Amino acid sequence: MGLIVSALVCTHGARAETVSVAVAANFTAPMQKIAAAFEADTGHKATLSFGSTGKFYAQITHGAPFQVLLSADDTTPARLAAEGHALADTRFAYAIGTLVLWSAQAGVVDAQGAVLKTGDFKHIALANPKVAPYGAAALQVMDKLGVTSRLQPRFVQGENIAQTFQFVSSGNAQLGFVALSQVMMDGRIDKGSAWQVPAHLHAPIRQDAVLLKAGQGNPAAAALLQYLRGDKARAVIKAYGYSF
Repeated sequence: MGLIVSALVCTHGARAETVSVAVAANFTAPMQKIAAAFEADTGHKATLSFGSTGKFYAQITHGAPFQVLLSADDTTPARLAAEGHALADTRFAYAIGTLVLWSAQAGVVDAQGAVLKTGDFKHIALANPKVAPYGAAALQVMDKLGVTSRLQPRFVQGENIAQTFQFVSSGNAQLGFVALSQVMMDGRIDKGSAWQVPAHLHAPIRQDAVLLKAGQGNPAAAALLQYLRGDKARAVIKAYGYSF
């Protein structure tokens, strides 16, 4: 953690730098707000790319010049560090994600999730569990509830959680497993109907940040990791339904 702690937040009087950030798709909205505040407060600019954690892993290991990874899990940053693509002592949990079963229509999803066993729907969306941690969590939930085999023919699989959300919001799938952050606004679910999945039904969605080798020596990269741990960033993160 020494690299982060020792990094001084840049002021407008100092030289501003740019940091290239790979951001898990579920964290799109909060990170857009945080990046704007980060630039206003420090002068540094964060260039954001959004996508699935699994795809980012493949890109980073093949030389993509990302400097910071905001993952949707904790295993990918640890793996990148073990393989020499990231600095292990910079890794920390910036958020704990919350999974929600959501429909854009009111009355479709009940508050206990019983619709998974009793509901009459054609399609249910989830992110690809092989590359998206929220998709893996969704599969764990359905396994524990004993409905996977019955629902599998109705699966509509998104490449990442952002595409999964689009399937549900457009009505192509009547309901689906998405991140709470995608449907929360001002501390409440903005529209439709939802079941906030109890945490004991799946492994914790611990989302880790890490400094990648390409960002070593970039003051903007170190400053961003420090900024994510500050009160202003954490207030945004909490407002989108994450915990710490």
